[in-house]
Amino acid sequence: MNIPNRIQIDDLSAMEVADIASLPVEQLTALQSEIAERLTITKLMKDRFDSALECRFSLPAREGRAALGKDTGTVRFNEGLAQVVADLPKKVAWDQSQLSQLVERMKAEGDDPAEYVDITIKVSERKYASWPSHIRSAFESARTVRVGKASYQLSLNDEVQS
Repeated sequence: MNIPNRIQIDDLSAMEVADIASLPVEQLTALQSEIAERLTITKLMKDRFDSALECRFSLPAREGRAALGKDTGTVRFNEGLAQVVADLPKKVAWDQSQLSQLVERMKAEGDDPAEYVDITIKVSERKYASWPSHIRSAFESARTVRVGKASYQLSLNDEVQS
């Protein structure tokens, strides 16, 4: 699509948000499409680059952690003129069914589980919507609805694109 006097992505950083918002919808649509394409390409490049860093530095990082007697966490080492900070975060997952059983056992034995575990109860919005009204109304005072960030996807009508 040929748009006269089309703003380029690189021009956006010098523009005020209000000026960008006032651009013709055809330009906004083209910019949104180009930004999405650049973002996809950038994500692919980042993944490839991160893989290269993993290939190059995973062994010295693993050796550094082993020397400290740990499997995860952050280690620092020098490579040429650079210091490399290699982080391998620990991700722990707990079996919710087993935790529930253990909490119930603690209660039965007279212990207060709140001293040992954080207990969170969640309600799926889909389940909430399907509840009978008398159950839903009992839970309404415990429910707060917040909005997320709005998003907009632009596309030109077929007759405009021709």
